[in-house]
Amino acid sequence: MTTDNDKSLRDHLLSLIGGANAHISFDDFIKDFPAEKCGEKIAGLPYTAWQVLEHMRIAQWDILEFSRDAKHISPKWPEGYWPKRDEVGDLIANSATDLFARIPHGSGQTILREALLVADHNAYHLGVLVAINRMLKK
Repeated sequence: MTTDNDKSLRDHLLSLIGGANAHISFDDFIKDFPAEKCGEKIAGLPYTAWQVLEHMRIAQWDILEFSRDAKHISPKWPEGYWPKRDEVGDLIANSATDLFARIPHGSGQTILREALLVADHNAYHLGVLVAINRMLKK
């Protein structure tokens, strides 16, 4: 891949991970979300906003660690911790990271695939949180 193409791909992935383009960013979502209602149950929904956020946190951490560490074992729910928010972006932005190489300890996954998985998973759940926010404001 040429240097221009490589940089362009990384920039697009970082934009997608950050919530730009067709999706709301996490930062834009939380600035208007009533934090005091994070644990409030809503009739008809099996989870609270806090449970969705916790799920996003664990999933992102798990994908990141799988991408970096052959010895990583996925945690049991709800164990784990939130990685620094820039770590997935740092992995993608690093020109030494081969986005297309198979992750040696995986079963065919690449960093590119894992980055797209994080972006897709986060976009889906941010949409859920937007819906929860609307329901809480009624």
